[in-house]
Amino acid sequence: MSHPATQTDGAPQPPLTPSEDKQWAFLSHCGGILGCVPSYFIRKYVAPRGRFTAQESLEALNFTLPPTLLAAALNVLALVFVFFNPQIATIFSMLALLVWIFLTVFSVIGAVQVNKGQPFRYALNLRWLK
Repeated sequence: MSHPATQTDGAPQPPLTPSEDKQWAFLSHCGGILGCVPSYFIRKYVAPRGRFTAQESLEALNFTLPPTLLAAALNVLALVFVFFNPQIATIFSMLALLVWIFLTVFSVIGAVQVNKGQPFRYALNLRWLK
């Protein structure tokens, strides 16, 4: 990300310390439990201040974006079908739950690895964003 991180008054913020950099990288992966939103905001607002955070927030965002979109679509389908066929709505809800479990498990694995100070690469990652 090319723009410098700025405070609300427009002044540049200092670079992250090594421990802060590792902490924000860790939070990027942990945020996968909530979908792609945490890694997006960390990527947008914190990543310009730390190289490890930039690297890991991008990896986490690329990993969490497709399953988050899939889970959202499955939940919308469940809401629509609940009025027409509750059994099908239940299937969509259960599929969304499985997607969330998948995200949670792999996000925690990534967070543990990054918390050790080591970069993490998800095996199943489309890496759409650069």
